[in-house]
Amino acid sequence: QVQLVESGGGLVRPGDSLRLSCAASGFTFGGYAIAWFRQAPGKERERVSCISSGDGSTFYADSVKGRFAFSRDSAKNTVYLQMNSLKPEDTAVYYCAARQVSWLPFYVSDYDYWGQGTQVTVSS
Repeated sequence: QVQLVESGGGLVRPGDSLRLSCAASGFTFGGYAIAWFRQAPGKERERVSCISSGDGSTFYADSVKGRFAFSRDSAKNTVYLQMNSLKPEDTAVYYCAARQVSWLPFYVSDYDYWGQGTQVTVSS
């Protein structure tokens, strides 16, 4: 059974850092494109970052470029989203998603597997 489990969310102050984790079970990340999306209250789910399984190319939304970093630990079958210099507008539920393709899917509908989400709240 394929499962993605996110963790690491929480309540932080502006300027703080958090590292989100997404652990996979039932499959290995090799051969899968992986993405982080987020959804704020009343807004559509938006992509934050994604990485292809083929050439490892990585995408970051303009709003997080330079502040967030995507990484993976193949031995632990886990991917991470390091979030630095957090802003109140980063407040959202963060989801990881996966699809077994070599290219880089961008859209919510492109992904087959989703985690349950982890809440990130940035507030003073």
